[in-house]
Amino acid sequence: MSESDSEQAPPVYGVRPSYAWQLYAGYTFFRFYEVPTLKNLENGFDVDMVYFPHASWIGVEGDLMATFGSQAGCISKFTLATGGVRFRWAGPRGTQFFLHGIAGGSHFFPQTAYGSQNAFGYEMGGGMDISTHHRRMAYRFEVDAVGTRYFGTYQYSPKATAGIVFNF
Repeated sequence: MSESDSEQAPPVYGVRPSYAWQLYAGYTFFRFYEVPTLKNLENGFDVDMVYFPHASWIGVEGDLMATFGSQAGCISKFTLATGGVRFRWAGPRGTQFFLHGIAGGSHFFPQTAYGSQNAFGYEMGGGMDISTHHRRMAYRFEVDAVGTRYFGTYQYSPKATAGIVFNF
């Protein structure tokens, strides 16, 4: 028996590959506060892509949200396209926690007499990715606050989303 055979390296357990890209798609529930007394419930989808340079803990994010609802018998639509930064932490058992702050532009339909259909918008919040049996896939649960300024007043609206993440 040679000396190299007796000094074998111990096996490595629990190492998960770090992926630099994440692509997410899921269902979104959004409660748009148009003015302090008028609320609009909307359902839609959210698509998100994040790049983590060198598979690090800080990444660059782009997000698109589109929701649809009704207001006084009329169809309403709200879209938000944003970009910004995301921070992630690896948790136990394949979970990953994140916080993000992203900003961009929003669009609200229908047109009203109270102002423009377009406004600056931002989103701040966080969530959790839970790994599946397939290492490249995860379930995402996220809660955010969406801020806009329509109709001469600020809106701070809650958003919840759930869906699937693909890591590559």
